[in-house]
Parts: sequence; structure tokens; C-alpha cells
Amino acid sequence: MQSEAVSHPNIALIKYWGNRDNELRIPANGSISMTLGGLENRMTVQFDAKFETDTLMINGKSAAPPMLERASRHLDLMRRQAGIDAGARVESVTNIPLGAGIASSAAAYAALTVASASALGLELDQRALSRIARRGSASAARSIYGGFVELIAGDGDHSSFAKQIVPADHWQIIDLIVLVDEDIKHTGSTSGHALAASSPLQQSRIVDAPRRLKVCLKAILDRDFESLAQIVERDSDMMHAIMMTSEPPLHFWNGDTLQIMAVVRDLRAQGVSVCYTVDAGPNVHCLCLPGSEADALQALTDAGKRPWRVLRGHPGPAARVV
Repeated sequence: MQSEAVSHPNIALIKYWGNRDNELRIPANGSISMTLGGLENRMTVQFDAKFETDTLMINGKSAAPPMLERASRHLDLMRRQAGIDAGARVESVTNIPLGAGIASSAAAYAALTVASASALGLELDQRALSRIARRGSASAARSIYGGFVELIAGDGDHSSFAKQIVPADHWQIIDLIVLVDEDIKHTGSTSGHALAASSPLQQSRIVDAPRRLKVCLKAILDRDFESLAQIVERDSDMMHAIMMTSEPPLHFWNGDTLQIMAVVRDLRAQGVSVCYTVDAGPNVHCLCLPGSEADALQALTDAGKRPWRVLRGHPGPAARVV
């Protein structure tokens, strides 16, 4: 029983932070994202009764124990659905920096879900796959789909799932991902989500989430970049305000992060169609229209005190068996 799947990370345009249910990974608020073609996780999953334990290889190296334990818990969900208890051998090949706030876990758990379901012969539609992927990483629910995607927070396991808003060819937005720090971040997202409720700002952010989702959705449907830029940057800043005011506080930004954000704001004031958003890490996603890509990339290159590596993403396809 073996299958291979490929999936892509996503960049959240409207982000969630904090969970209503940490075990089920039901997010505190809904979110909207763009699936990123150009970056991928290609995963092979094999189940066999002769495997006494699960194994996980990432780019040819054995995964760290916490990463393997988390993957095994997700495999247990799949095994229960299939009614088997065979061990699994998982091999992942990815060009996504791990644990650096580039949604590596979203791509990983989308690929793991799709490959496992195929290997086990489970006939599941995309909504069901997104619900299962959410149990591994809530953002993974969005990577089940291509293009622009909404994750509905819901109030329980069956009502929390992702759905596609529009396909990848609806709007060509380029994501220039400026890697200011590729090391594994000091606090993982799972730990960070658990702290969100300790911020005095979290509740007001959750209450305002439906408004931000509505504004973002309209901007996407209308292909209105200026409206998208304003709500995306505000939402990103709001999420980091929650992090900075939690107990203990989380500070993911560094000096380079702030410098890039300032460069992007200056560019947009000059008429360049670009905006920033920052996930749970120091690296900055600079979203731009194709006609502004060259100007944005040049300005970011000139601003760097040292050469920053820049990854390029674009609206990409759904997770799929290959």
C-alpha cells in the first residue's frame, strides 16, 4: 500500500492565531490564503504490516523525534479510518525551509493526508481531506486546494473545513518571500497558538475577523490590489500585536523584518503594487502584481545589508496524487 502526493504551502492573507480547540486544531477565526506554486513537498507514504514503527525521512535525513511523533499521530487518524494498524514509511522531499514561518507544515500535512488516503484506498472528497489535514496543521486544510482558499473556522470537527474561493488563474499575484533568517524559529506555531488567549487584544481581533474576511474576499473577487494590500498588511500587524502582548510575549520580527516592511510601504507610496505580510516568523512575504515584480525585487535587493535569499511563489494548484 503505497502512494505519492505533492502539495504546496500557502500564504495566509487573513490569518488565524489561536485555537478554539487545540486538540482538533479548530482555529479561533476563519482565514483566507493563496496556495503557492513554485514551492512544494513531494511525499511518499507506504503502509506495511512488517513495519514495526513509523519512520519519517525529510530530504534524505531522519526527522527529529518531535516531528516524527506528530506525523505518527496524524497517521493514526488515517489508520483508524482505514481500520488497519500497519506501520508507515514516509519520505518527504521539499524545497521549503523547515520551521521558518514559510508554511512548511501546511504543505507537509496536506501531502501526508492525500498520500496516506490514496495508499489506504480511502475515497475522500476535498472537504473531508481538508478536515483531516486540519488535524495535523490548521493551515494544511487550505493547502488541500489550489488558488485562493478560505478556511471556515466552524465550531466543531465537521464544520471546520476549507473551500476554494477562486482557482489559481483568477489573479496572478507574485509572492517574493524574503528570507532574513532560515533557522528554525524559537517558538513553534503550535506553542504560540496556545498563548493567544492570554493577550488582552485577542478577543477584539476575533470579533473583527468577519469584517476583514469580507473585505479580503471582495478584493480578491474584484482583483482590487490596493484594497487587498491595506487589509492584508493590517491583518498581519494585528496578528503580531497579539503575539507581542501574549504572556509570555512572542517577538518574531527582527531588524531586517522591519526594514523590509518599511521598504514595501515606501514602494507602494510611489505607486508600486506591492504589500507585505508576515507569518509566525521573521521572514517577509512581499505580494505584488507582475508589472511591479521587477521594481519590488530591485528595491528589496538594494535594501539588504547582506544578500537575502528570495523565493518566488505564485497562485498554485491543489494537493494531488502523482
